[in-house]
Amino acid sequence: MPPREPGGSLPPREPGSLLPPREPGSLLPPREEVLVRAAWVLTVGPDGDIADGAVHVRDGAIVAVGPYSRLRSALPGVPVVGDGTGLLVPGFVNAHTHLSEALVTGMGSELTLFEWGERIVGPVGTVLTARDAREGTRLRAVELLLTGVTTVNDMFVHSNPDELASLGVVDGLCSVGLRGVVSFGAEDAAVPGAPWASVERIMDEQNELAAAAAAAELASFRYGVGTLLGQSDDLLEAGVDACRARGWAVHTHLAEVREELVTASARWGRRTIPHALHLGMFERPLIAGHGVWVTEADIEILAAHQVAIAHNPVANMILGSGVAPVPRLRSAGIVVGIGTDGAASNDSQDMLQAIKMAALLAKVGAIDPAVLDAATVLRMATIDGARALGLADQIGSIEPGKRADLVLLQDSVCVSVLHDPCGQLVYGASPRAVRDVWVDGRRLVVDHACTVVDEREQIERCRPLARRLAAASGLASAGFSRLWTDRRASTGL
Repeated sequence: MPPREPGGSLPPREPGSLLPPREPGSLLPPREEVLVRAAWVLTVGPDGDIADGAVHVRDGAIVAVGPYSRLRSALPGVPVVGDGTGLLVPGFVNAHTHLSEALVTGMGSELTLFEWGERIVGPVGTVLTARDAREGTRLRAVELLLTGVTTVNDMFVHSNPDELASLGVVDGLCSVGLRGVVSFGAEDAAVPGAPWASVERIMDEQNELAAAAAAAELASFRYGVGTLLGQSDDLLEAGVDACRARGWAVHTHLAEVREELVTASARWGRRTIPHALHLGMFERPLIAGHGVWVTEADIEILAAHQVAIAHNPVANMILGSGVAPVPRLRSAGIVVGIGTDGAASNDSQDMLQAIKMAALLAKVGAIDPAVLDAATVLRMATIDGARALGLADQIGSIEPGKRADLVLLQDSVCVSVLHDPCGQLVYGASPRAVRDVWVDGRRLVVDHACTVVDEREQIERCRPLARRLAAASGLASAGFSRLWTDRRASTGL
């Protein structure tokens, strides 16, 4: 790592120059021309649900959608994938996660959000590296792909002043072919020993990450604000100025827990949503994780400024954060997507689980089974997630002209009986059913296996990285990780 210049900034460098070299075997499969067939094609678009339907894919794009018999007759020589059973749906959009947590799952599940951030995320963030980011991203990509995710909106949270760790996510996503929106969730006021770096150092990494995303085929950048409370006033103002000057969209958290609102009111005399408005943060397109503790006045602000919300039901339940008022947000015209949240606040990246929980949590929260139906939840996981990220012209529905991000589910008991295809997908589908996944016309999952990452090899590559993080962060000695204990037990050391 080059030494920092006085004032905390980093010397000039080529974007991505600090990333580890790519591993052998990371080449992606070519884009293919195929007809993909299913018992039901749930387009989430103008064509609705098509029985015994098919999609023609060529050069990474969707060329045609319709009944299988018609497309097959017009394209007799095109290979067919799918046996006419199961479901074909748009690729899921994971609207909010933290790949910085990829290697630190299963810790602190009885802590509140503020405790968890201070005792787990903060210490880990000080020792994360670009290599951890790349390998952790590749590890979790297997789980994302095998649960139907084709686009991921990531916020990498770290506070290691000696590493541009967030750039490793771009390299990881590129190596597996996932579509991604990346951000650096910088915080300079909430890390033990803060501030960990100057505003200039943090802005350096934002610029580097933006450049790396711009150079990647399927990546884009958003300016990350870990939390408003986690940033100094100087950094908050610098970020708003940079977004205005460079046209950057924003990714942050808002109204996640009650403590956030009380602390913000004590610090600024206003809650976080009014304060974001005061700062000018809503002048640019913004997606915010959670939106649980919102007032009617907050909802009016969000709707008036077209702020999108990423709903994270599993993480909200694990951390005891509350039940987001998803039906109320949607009725106000606010776009709501679905996210897994990070692998340490969920403790997985299983998007099918998040989709099901989004429906169930709303129902139990309202004590009303009709408050959020399956078709709405599928929209939230696809086209609404795409809208929230400004990508709805490219992905989120199965329509001619859009990119070929598709998920074929078949060969499993959980999608064998399709009285209600959409309801079965939302409430009954499991990762076992995910047979094939295309991202931009490249098939990354083939016959229920991820073909771009050797899962077993990636697990072995990541185990020592997870052990190092647990030890270097102090989480092992604090009793949050048993990796070292388990290793001694299994090796006799």
